[in-house]
Amino acid sequence: MDAVFIIGIFLSFFLFLLLLRKKGKSLPDKILAFWMLVMGLHLLNYYLYSLGFWIRYPHLVGVGAPFPLLHGPLLYLYTLFSLRPQSRIRYRNYLHFAPAALVYIYLSRFYFFYSAEEKALLDMGAMDDFALFTNLVLVAFVVSGITYPVMAYRLLGNYRRLVDANFSYNDRISLNWLKYSIWWIGLIFLVVAVVTLLREGMGYEFGFNVDLVFYLMIVLFIFGLGYSGIRHQDIFSDNPGKENIRIVEPRAPGEYKKSGLDSDTAAASHRALLQYMKEQKPYLEPKLTLGNLAQSLGLSANHLSQVINQFEGVNFHDFVNKYRVEEFKNLASDPLMKHFNILALALDAGFNSKSAFNMVFKKHTDKTPSQYLSELNA
Repeated sequence: MDAVFIIGIFLSFFLFLLLLRKKGKSLPDKILAFWMLVMGLHLLNYYLYSLGFWIRYPHLVGVGAPFPLLHGPLLYLYTLFSLRPQSRIRYRNYLHFAPAALVYIYLSRFYFFYSAEEKALLDMGAMDDFALFTNLVLVAFVVSGITYPVMAYRLLGNYRRLVDANFSYNDRISLNWLKYSIWWIGLIFLVVAVVTLLREGMGYEFGFNVDLVFYLMIVLFIFGLGYSGIRHQDIFSDNPGKENIRIVEPRAPGEYKKSGLDSDTAAASHRALLQYMKEQKPYLEPKLTLGNLAQSLGLSANHLSQVINQFEGVNFHDFVNKYRVEEFKNLASDPLMKHFNILALALDAGFNSKSAFNMVFKKHTDKTPSQYLSELNA
């Protein structure tokens, strides 16, 4: 178990330094760097406690007490600014750290005015000066642990709609890894909440040191985040040349009344769009975006989004991929293309990965590509 803690601590600080030294750091990079530092310090604090350092050095007691209240806010803010990379942090964002700051302020008299002997007695339970406060901190931690993952997950739902409204693909812009990270953090907080209820509320005694489970889960989370960082190099490596893409916020149909696009112009734009899709086949470009297509048609991205939503009843992602699915079907039915495999046909139809093609094809046809080809060749 010692090796697991040491590796987790080392990896946390290593990722912190890696992000800190990155050129052109974005705001999410800075938040993640600080989060890695907090995780490393949190693990180090518990590891020193498990080695008996608090007994030999009582002044270490309570130093890490507010750490659990930092993970939820950092998860939320990292998710928020990962989805809005051009945004700036505002003063109200710092309010998320108020509970942790209040804990430090309240414990200041303990840190500076209690003797080493008094701190040791309090740590052993021989003094109950902060019993009520400790329980309040536990409740705050549980509430924070439930609230922030839910808030972060809702942000991901909004991001998914934003991607579908602007991109015809989702490879490299998918944040499934972040979704799984939110699930894992939420699971950690849920386990802590259940254990706290059983141990503190009902007096249940576990037959092992259950705290080790929490910290082992945190170490595994750091491993997972490190792996995701290696795969998503735009996070952990320098990438100064990102394309500046005009992003259009998705709207409900009723929100287009004041868009400035009258019904006749919208209908004409829709006819031009369908003709362009049929003749020029822009969907064969794997990384087609709403902005690219709007520019080709001489429309604004907002107006094109409105036309697609109102006349086709789908978002941009589904609109383009419907054409790609039909293109795949046409290629698959061509006798000259029989010797090509499924992936080759999918790439020729405008898809940029097998996984994306399988998911889209199933969504549009209720069949897998293999099932469709089996029926086609039967």
